[in-house]
Amino acid sequence: MNRRTKIVATLGPATDEPMVLERLIMAGCDVVRVNFSHGDADTHARRIRMVRAAARELDTDVAVLADLAGPKIRIERFREGSVELEAGQTFTLYARSDAPAGDVNGVGVGYHQLAGDVRVGSELLLDDGLMAMKVVRIDGSDIVCEVLTSGRLSDRKGLNLRGGGLSVPGLSKADAADIELAAEWQVDYLAVSFPRAAEDMENARELMRRAGGQAALIAKIERTEAIENLEAIIEAADAVLVARGDLGVEIGEAELPGLQKRIILTALAQNRAVITATQMMQSMVESPIPTRAEVLDVANAVIDGTDAVMLSAETAVGRHPVKVIEAMSRICEGAERHVQAHVPARLLNVRFERIDQAIAMAAMFTANQVRIRGIVALTESGSTAQWLSRVRSPVPIFALSPNRQSLRRMRLFQHVQPIFLASEEDQPETDFLNAALARVVERGGLAPGDRVIVTLGDQQGVLGGTNTMKILKIPDPELAPPQTELPYR
Repeated sequence: MNRRTKIVATLGPATDEPMVLERLIMAGCDVVRVNFSHGDADTHARRIRMVRAAARELDTDVAVLADLAGPKIRIERFREGSVELEAGQTFTLYARSDAPAGDVNGVGVGYHQLAGDVRVGSELLLDDGLMAMKVVRIDGSDIVCEVLTSGRLSDRKGLNLRGGGLSVPGLSKADAADIELAAEWQVDYLAVSFPRAAEDMENARELMRRAGGQAALIAKIERTEAIENLEAIIEAADAVLVARGDLGVEIGEAELPGLQKRIILTALAQNRAVITATQMMQSMVESPIPTRAEVLDVANAVIDGTDAVMLSAETAVGRHPVKVIEAMSRICEGAERHVQAHVPARLLNVRFERIDQAIAMAAMFTANQVRIRGIVALTESGSTAQWLSRVRSPVPIFALSPNRQSLRRMRLFQHVQPIFLASEEDQPETDFLNAALARVVERGGLAPGDRVIVTLGDQQGVLGGTNTMKILKIPDPELAPPQTELPYR
């Protein structure tokens, strides 16, 4: 695989056929997303089992990302399922537990503190901004609005306040229960929806660890309040997701492109992996090919430095889940050729606190100065591969580990190709290096005679123990062991 940008695909009815799931992975899916906003626990558990079975069948590793629903505000249900609203009419939102069944005059809303968060003149946006209403009067817990946009409004659509400012908490009771499920399923990543501050990420991490899970945490940036605390939220997370749906509704479409770039740059500056998401290939829910605008959208995210691009409805319910992965893979590879030709290497922005960080920086600096065909990272936890991936370089990174959980987690890191390598206790270093290089050649990444950088630790199987860098030539399997050209210890 030549593509360095990773692809996240959302599971759903369209991927439930085992053969489709296998083809999805073969087409280039690196991470699968389980969306807690839809479906039940049994369905999610079944899909995770299917993914792991398919990955074993294909002799690969695929990461599982569980995405919390978060405290998204939704309207309740209508008596007839939906209503047709006309601009200029009055429509009431009942923010109370005894709200009547919805009709053309009004509907209940799940967030009962809404009346305290809005004022006369506030603009409320429903159904991802497709319908807008202006608050004209507040009667206790009832918010009387003027409809600004004609259209059909149906059950359980989301509600946002233009400009943000809703005081809904970062984690709901349902989220806490879902974190326990995610820990039980041993997911690799947990995406926290609608965090307002670093405290929300810290609370989610505490709940995950208390439940026995080791998932890395992803902060979904999708509220105006999150932008005000962006650096702190990113620092409290392991990765970041640019959730352009709700964020775009709150801040307005004109501000979204620049803000997307800012979030990606901030995440990269803090050495966090970053995912760009929401409607990247939306037309392919129905169409077998993307629009030119979608091609440019994906390519621009790649050029900006995103680690991964995410598909939602395109794979979950779309008609062409495999084709959309194939198309996104082609677009990423095309954009990456531009990046490699025109964008200078991005250096690691960190004051080294660990030896493996220093080794990773030394390896990438050397790779960009010496003619190297690849970096082979022998890693237990995957942390060295993560640090290597933070530096933009045309040199591919092959991360070998005996730890399947580490291999799955590394599937999110740009330009890292995780490869399983069984380790033997007290194996001589020369034999270990021979086995590692042979495994990379076997997977088609490199060839005998190629010059590579190898990073490893003095003691195999030690977490965070990488402390050595070597420059080697891959030997012919019929000849002598790899020759060390330059050792660094």
